[in-house]
Amino acid sequence: MGPQHYVIGNWKMNGLVAGACALARAVLAGAPGCATQLALCPPATSLGAVAAVLGRGPVMLGGQDCHPKATGAHTGDVSAEMLADVGCGLVVVGHSERRTNHGERDDLVRAKAEAAHRAGLVAVICVGETLAEREAGRTREILATQLRGSVPAGATATRTIIAYEPVWAIGTGKVATPAQAAEAHGWIRSELDGMTGAGGAFSILYGGSVKPENATDLFALPGVDGALVGGASLDATQFLGIAAAAPRRRA
Repeated sequence: MGPQHYVIGNWKMNGLVAGACALARAVLAGAPGCATQLALCPPATSLGAVAAVLGRGPVMLGGQDCHPKATGAHTGDVSAEMLADVGCGLVVVGHSERRTNHGERDDLVRAKAEAAHRAGLVAVICVGETLAEREAGRTREILATQLRGSVPAGATATRTIIAYEPVWAIGTGKVATPAQAAEAHGWIRSELDGMTGAGGAFSILYGGSVKPENATDLFALPGVDGALVGGASLDATQFLGIAAAAPRRRA
């Protein structure tokens, strides 16, 4: 079985409950015509309300982060089990904003991915290089280090998605060139194959200023199995426009 195609919306720290529900309803209304698996990751405060909107329909619910522990004295944190309990099917871990703003290292990202698996969630593990690292010719090294440190032992393609997000392209309007994106995805798949023996089965998404205008070209690249969408996911028309560029679901 080949990789599943996903378009995942990461709303980050945006939106109150009423707006989140309206956005979720708009996406849900357009979902039946989409050829890809859609998922929405609202802020934790809106998860329950958005779960009620999405119900058991075609759009998955996801969390933006989780704590490695299932329970405990961790004020302000949310466990993977809590996310599953509210209706999530996946959770993003290791996003560059978590790695940068909160100093998250690969071992913590791996522990969060393990927590996601423990709770029955799909872990969307983010990796990517900074502009300085790319200009120094260290992209492949950085990706390999992050993958080896962040992907749990025994990870499978059914429970693990990799999102390649060049840090220099997130929220900047810059997008990796087709050659850069295809090369990075190829390196990631090769590394996953060495780690798991099944690199060809993993879904590898691109993240970084994805818009309807560039989605078709991105999705046509070899090894790109969808997108982790930031800013454009806050507008249903743009998000569905990105989804419309996706190829038919792979069996």
